[in-house]
Amino acid sequence: MNTATTTTVTLNEGYFSRRNWLDWLFAAIVIVGGLFALQRYAAYMDGYEKGILLGAIPVMVWLGWFWRPLRILMLVVAALALMAIGLYQQDGVGSLERAEAVFGLKYFLSSQSAILWMSVIFFMSTLFYWIGMFSRGEGTTMSLLGSRLAWVAVAMALIGTMVRWYESYLLGPDVGHIPVSNLYEVFVMFCWMTALFYLYYEQQYGTRALGGFVMLVVSAAVGFLLWYTVVRGAHEIQPLVPALQSWWMKLHVPANFIG
Repeated sequence: MNTATTTTVTLNEGYFSRRNWLDWLFAAIVIVGGLFALQRYAAYMDGYEKGILLGAIPVMVWLGWFWRPLRILMLVVAALALMAIGLYQQDGVGSLERAEAVFGLKYFLSSQSAILWMSVIFFMSTLFYWIGMFSRGEGTTMSLLGSRLAWVAVAMALIGTMVRWYESYLLGPDVGHIPVSNLYEVFVMFCWMTALFYLYYEQQYGTRALGGFVMLVVSAAVGFLLWYTVVRGAHEIQPLVPALQSWWMKLHVPANFIG
């Protein structure tokens, strides 16, 4: 008697076939936004900068697909940064003086206001994480609040960074620079990048046990940032010294933190 044996082979889905319509919508928004920025600001960019912009488009799409919470973060940061840029416009021309005259800029969306909000919210996040660590009944809720506040602080840091980039060009084309060029800007980047790496860890492993310790490091950096702002006036945008004007420096600094 013959016995027939059937073997079923299941093939893994391809990377692109696993994408849903939200993934493709996000990709379309990033591509359209990147190409619009290239078309609108190409006159202010050299070939090197255009290459970075074009290279950033697939990287941002991949990051949004790799970790989906980043999609919301990117879209919120882009929307509020563009809103801030719009508030700076007066008769079709950007004016830095509006930072003190427009309510939304003065208290929320100018670079310094956004970074100050980042500082306060990181302190609050640290506090809630530590309360959650020692609370018995409401510990989970307190830690969750700490996590949510960390996300808000990261968003405010990125909004402040993007708006500061625009503000630097309002001072003059020779002053404008990507805001990862001096100690003040690097510490802002350290704060949001450290928090973001931790938030990824938190989601991947489903625990907030390290939140208080990581946010304590971030809060220490924020404390230095505030001291540096008050004592040295480091928040003021100044022309870069020649040693910091190289675009290799702009790649070197973020790569050090990521590495």
